[in-house]
Amino acid sequence: MQTERVTFLTTPDQKAALDAYAASNGKSVGHVVREATSHYIAPPSASGDEGEDELDAIVPMVEDAVQEMTAAIAAMRADIARTCARVDAILGGEA
Repeated sequence: MQTERVTFLTTPDQKAALDAYAASNGKSVGHVVREATSHYIAPPSASGDEGEDELDAIVPMVEDAVQEMTAAIAAMRADIARTCARVDAILGGEA
């Protein structure tokens, strides 16, 4: 397969988000960008409903984000519970 190099500029925050997304999905940044651009520039469907194609491309990303947020919230709740238990122990003299 012959390849070509593409360079684009982005903000540090956007780059960090792209790096994090790629890492959390076990993919390279290049793979994520290729996948995203292929969805973005995919030919319109035979039905001509480009909005549906865009939605189909976004749904997996939203599902992944929801899973990541759910896991992060669960971890935060566990941290909060441990912290509350520790504070209770200290305030109750059970440290």
